Amino acid sequence: MTADRLINVLVTVTLLEMMVATGLGVTLADLLGVARDWRLVGLAALANYVCVPAATVGLLLLFGAHPMVAAGFLILAVCPGAPYGPPLAAVAKGNVPVAVGLMVILAGSSAVVAPVLLHYLLPLVWGDEPLRIDSAGVAGTLLVTQLLPLCVGVAVRQWRPTLADRLRKPAGLVSKVLNLVVVGLILVVHFRLLTDIRPRGFLGMLLLLTASWAAGWLLGGRKPGSRKAMTLTTSLRNAGVGLVIATGTFAGTSAVTAALAYGLLAVVGSLLLALGWARQAPAVGLLAGGTALQGSAREPSRTGTAPE
Repeated sequence: MTADRLINVLVTVTLLEMMVATGLGVTLADLLGVARDWRLVGLAALANYVCVPAATVGLLLLFGAHPMVAAGFLILAVCPGAPYGPPLAAVAKGNVPVAVGLMVILAGSSAVVAPVLLHYLLPLVWGDEPLRIDSAGVAGTLLVTQLLPLCVGVAVRQWRPTLADRLRKPAGLVSKVLNLVVVGLILVVHFRLLTDIRPRGFLGMLLLLTASWAAGWLLGGRKPGSRKAMTLTTSLRNAGVGLVIATGTFAGTSAVTAALAYGLLAVVGSLLLALGWARQAPAVGLLAGGTALQGSAREPSRTGTAPE
């Protein structure tokens, strides 16, 4: 088995396990509380499926990125719903229930939306080189490796809560170990490509991260807690899903390197932002044992369904 094939297998296994682990910590009440707020969900979709991809395409054209590098960035741009959103929202003292609901809704919907966006957006940054991407195959892969295990985890949490409580902690530990193994292996295999990233490349990534923050903040509503949740949810792209697409479609290329590099930068940058916010505001939500709980400082909802 080649190194690139091993990476693809490990990334797929990691995504499967991570989605099940995520679902084990989410109840249907958490999801419905956010899903009933159509305005909030609509704004999240606008930020994640319109603003971030548009900013990515604009920056890639502005910087004249190589087609493979452009593919890596664009893949992440259309894959929201990272599982790191709720923990960082808790660090930032933001609205964790909103972060949990948006994470699951975006992660689930991206299995269908991401392949469609890639089909139409990738040719814009690909140039004159021949492009072959199996959108239907990508959608099928994401439905099996992302949406299905996520639903399994939520179902176990809903109908077997005691079992979910027992499985949640070890599942979270396995997710962390698998993520470390995947990142470490990609760093070793693609080390030369990572070291070839120039300051101009890092500038482009920082501009994209800043644009993602701005989209989330401006569309996050009036309540500070919801704005923090939306900002972090928008800036953190689902690197697990992105790497499944990149390693399956562009294995052994700089597309994988670009996806990993931006994914890591987004996590570090968003963590620093969350820590900065934590020093400025009181908590509006708590995350206990991986399950979203609302504290006494819960923000009132204008819709009466999901907290803003």
